[in-house]
Amino acid sequence: MTMEKKILYLECESGISGDMTVAALLDLGADQEALERALQSLPVDGFHAVVSRVKKAGLDMCDFDVVLDQAHENHDHDMEYLHGHENVHPEEHFHVHGEGPHTHGGAHTGEGPHTHGGAHTKEAHHVHGGHAHEHRGLPEILHIIEHADLTERAKETASRIFRILAAAEAKAHGVPEDQVHFHEVGAVDSIVDIVAAAVCLDDLGITDVVVTRLNEGQGTIRCQHGILPVPVPAVMNIAEAHRLPLHVTETKGELVTPTGAAIVAAIRTGSRLPDVFTVEKMGMGAGKRSYDRPGMLRAMLIRDEAEERDLIYKLETNIDDCTGESLGYAMDRLMEAGARDVHYTPVYMKKNRPAYQLNVICAGEDIDRMEEIIFRETTTIGIRRIPMERTVLRREMRTVQTPLGEAQVKVCTYGGTERYFPEYNSVTALCRVHGRSYQEVYQMIERACV
Repeated sequence: MTMEKKILYLECESGISGDMTVAALLDLGADQEALERALQSLPVDGFHAVVSRVKKAGLDMCDFDVVLDQAHENHDHDMEYLHGHENVHPEEHFHVHGEGPHTHGGAHTGEGPHTHGGAHTKEAHHVHGGHAHEHRGLPEILHIIEHADLTERAKETASRIFRILAAAEAKAHGVPEDQVHFHEVGAVDSIVDIVAAAVCLDDLGITDVVVTRLNEGQGTIRCQHGILPVPVPAVMNIAEAHRLPLHVTETKGELVTPTGAAIVAAIRTGSRLPDVFTVEKMGMGAGKRSYDRPGMLRAMLIRDEAEERDLIYKLETNIDDCTGESLGYAMDRLMEAGARDVHYTPVYMKKNRPAYQLNVICAGEDIDRMEEIIFRETTTIGIRRIPMERTVLRREMRTVQTPLGEAQVKVCTYGGTERYFPEYNSVTALCRVHGRSYQEVYQMIERACV
C-alpha cells in the first residue's frame, strides 16, 4: 500500500535546534502523550521534559524544555556565559587526558556550551570542577535508542541523526567515530531532543521534508573548553557532508546548533518548495536564546497543488565530452533513484560537434537527487528544468496466472476499455526459466489477461 504523502516545510529563518524542532512539531499536532511515554521508556536519568506555551515577539508558540537535574545542569541558555568571553585566556581551553594536552575545538552534540566541546576521545570519565561525569559513546547511545519503547521508524530516524552527529564529531577531532564519546552533560539533553524529534515526525506520518536554507549567525560562542567561531565546526562538518544550504545573517550568535543541523541532514528530502502549495497546518516552536531576532521555528504541513494538476519535470542537458559507458551508467543510476524516464537524443552542437541531449523525467521532489547524479556521473556543467503538465491514463498493476507461472501486467483504462501491457521483468524471467522466446511468452501473458 502506498503511504499518503505528507510534506513538512521547516522555515529556519531564526535557525534551528533540537528543542525548537520538537516544540514546532508538537504545535503542529504531534501526540504529546505518545511523546511522554517514549521519553519515560528511555534508560537515561537526570532529566524531565516540560511542554508549555510562551510568547515570542507577541506570538503564541510551543516551548519544549529538557530540564536537567543539578548533577547534569549546564549553561545552555546563559547568554552571559555563551557570549561574555572577552577575557578568557587560550590556555583555559585545554585539558589533560592521560598522555598530554587535548583540545576540544569542534565537538558539539546539543543545544548548549556543554556540547561545543563535549565529545571526548580517550577516557570513560572526566572531572569538571570536582564533579565526575560519565561519557557515552555512539554504540551506547544507539543501544539506548534501540531498547526504548519506540516504533522502528522512530528508532531508525533517531539513530541516523546521532550517526550524523558522531561523524561530525569524529572529523572535528580527527579520530574514528567509534572513539568519540559524548560527555554526559551534552548527551542527556541531546538524546532527549533527538528521540523526541524522531517520535514526533513518526507520529505525524511525515514522508517528505523541505528545508530551503538554514539561517545562521556569526561571531564566536563560548563552550566549556574554549571559544569557537560561528558556525561551529560541527555544524560546518554536517553542512559540508550533507550539502545543507547555509545563509549567514548579521546576527551575532549561534542560530544553528549541531543537533538542529543533524536533524535537517537526516530528514531533509528537498530544498525547493513546490511552485504552488497550500498550508494545511502550521506550528511554531520557541527557542531559548535571546538575539536580535525572535528565536522561533515554523513548521508547516503543506500540499503540493501541482500534484493535483499532475505536474512533472523534465531535466535536460547537452553533453559532448562524455563516454558512452559513463552515459549508460548515469542512466542506470537515475532510474534506480526514481526517475520516471531517462533517454538520450543525438544532437549537433556548436561547430557541428556531435553530442547527446540527456532528458530525465521526474517528480518535483526528486529534482535535487536527479541533478546530483547528473553532475556527479556526467561532464555537464548546467541543467535546464522544465515544468510540464501531463495527461495520463488510469492504471494499475495486476498479477495474472499463465501456464508458465505468475506474471505482472500493467492495466490501463481509456473510454471504458482496458489495455494490457505485460511487465518486461516478468516476461524475461519466464523466458529464462522455461527457455521460451520473448514474443511467445509476451503473447501467452496477454491471452491470460482476457
